[in-house]
Amino acid sequence: MTTATEAKLHIGGTETKEGWSVLNIQQVPGVDYVGDIQNMPFDDGAVDEIYACHILEHLSYQGELQKALKECRRVLKPGGVFRISVPNLLVLCGLLCTPGIDPSEQMHLMRIIYGGQVDEYDHHKTGFTVDLLASFLSQAGFETMKTVETFGLFQDCSEIVIGGQLISINVEAT
Repeated sequence: MTTATEAKLHIGGTETKEGWSVLNIQQVPGVDYVGDIQNMPFDDGAVDEIYACHILEHLSYQGELQKALKECRRVLKPGGVFRISVPNLLVLCGLLCTPGIDPSEQMHLMRIIYGGQVDEYDHHKTGFTVDLLASFLSQAGFETMKTVETFGLFQDCSEIVIGGQLISINVEAT
């Protein structure tokens, strides 16, 4: 376990930013810790904030997701904030069903729903609505959840707009 306090933890990212450490399952540039969100190398209560953008959908709803959410709660300090962005399955399905959408747009939406599938980690196993995400967070012991339009933290998928609609569910949980 890492005993040093990590003020802010960006899970799954690669973008470096002052005050943030990056945990990623792959060793790529910008990563401080190589590891899995289900078993993080940090002590209980070692982190003030966690940010995970388009990560949770890569986990199975048959146990992996629940384990990861409990792990995030474990490493957060009491009152710590977990910022989450996941694809909004309702918005994506609605866009996919839009009359006249061309095959290239359909393919783009399908890749957001099922993952880009460019490597062994880039497959989506869970789809989210606001209510489903809230339920999973509650089961993991998070007490509050509020949706936000944007975080303004990193240049990432949390701000993608397609057809005039934000395609992500962005929430802050404590």
